[in-house]
Parts: sequence; structure tokens; C-alpha cells
Amino acid sequence: MSSAPKPRPKYYDLSLAHLPPPGLVSIFHRVSGLALFFPILPLLLYALQQTLGSEAGWSHWKDVFSRPVVKIILLGVVWLYAHHFWAGLRYLLLDVHIGIDKAPAKASAVVVLVLGVLTALVVGWCIW
Repeated sequence: MSSAPKPRPKYYDLSLAHLPPPGLVSIFHRVSGLALFFPILPLLLYALQQTLGSEAGWSHWKDVFSRPVVKIILLGVVWLYAHHFWAGLRYLLLDVHIGIDKAPAKASAVVVLVLGVLTALVVGWCIW
């Protein structure tokens, strides 16, 4: 009697470098939505409460946002928001069956990736 061969362990390639653009847009859309909702939204609401509460609070947050490191972090947040926005519009178009073929879907994914970066660069140019 021979026993069945042992199943080999599966190898999952978790690298994002091999994903096509629609896959990247999908993953970044989920990550950006999660990041915007949990850590960023409460922090922004807290900052808004402090800035509207008193002139000292406004001065404090004005000083915080004038630091270069905070501006770089803010650019990351802007990219998260911009990517989530543009990808959301893409998904709305896909939901109404616009651009669902392979070539237009890939092109729209590349457009979303480029628009997210361009939006962050424009905002970065405005805040510096």
C-alpha cells in the first residue's frame, strides 16, 4: 500500500510589484478607506475641535501644520484621500458598466493612480 503524497505548502506571493494596475487600485482603495476612517478622521475632528475652541488652539495647530515633517505627513493624507476619491469615481463608472472591458479597465486604473499622485503634488505645491 502506498500512501497519498503529502500536499506541499502553498507559496503566496504578497508582493504588490506583480499586480496589474486594477489590482493596485483595488488594494490601495481599501487601505486608503481604512486609514481615512480610523486614525485620520478622529485626529482631524480633534484638531477641528481645538482650532474652533480658542485662539490659542488655533495658534497651536497653525504652528504644528507649519512644520515640514507634518506637511509631508499631510501630503500622504492628501494622497490617501485623492486616491480614494478617484478610485471611488472609477468604481461608480464600473458599476454602471462603463469601461468594464479589460483594456479600458486597465487604462482607467492607470489614470486613477496618476491622478492621485498629481493631486497630492498640486496640494504640496500649494502648501509649500
